[in-house]
Amino acid sequence: MVDVTAKQPTVRAATARGFVRCAAGVVAALRDGTVPKGDVLAVARIAGIQAAKRTPELLPLAHVIGVHGAVVDLDVTDAGVEIVATVRTADRTGVEMEALTAVSVAALAIVDMVKGLDKSTSIESVRITAKEGGRSGSWTRPDEP
Repeated sequence: MVDVTAKQPTVRAATARGFVRCAAGVVAALRDGTVPKGDVLAVARIAGIQAAKRTPELLPLAHVIGVHGAVVDLDVTDAGVEIVATVRTADRTGVEMEALTAVSVAALAIVDMVKGLDKSTSIESVRITAKEGGRSGSWTRPDEP
């Protein structure tokens, strides 16, 4: 584990994105709220936020940091669900792993809730799209809109 003791806490943020590809029937059920397991988007949102806060329990070398803000947005498109998570802190190290974990677990929650409707549902393109703060400053993935 990297020793960050000497670093000063600073405001930091990271945004990650991912996509859950779904069949047309699943998209229709998501849009009209007829997925048998319940409100998929609400469950995925809470799962993602909870996951961001528990990242050090999942990744052995991740630092335990204060997650001071976590937002998980989900948008149902014709091809599936777009997930965007932004995590913020005022700590000694960044929150990129927390943002990635939020997106990944939100995606897993979606798959879990719709797998009875379509077993071919898949998770795609989980990636960091932006970060702010820390020694390296701000960064935005160049191929993002």
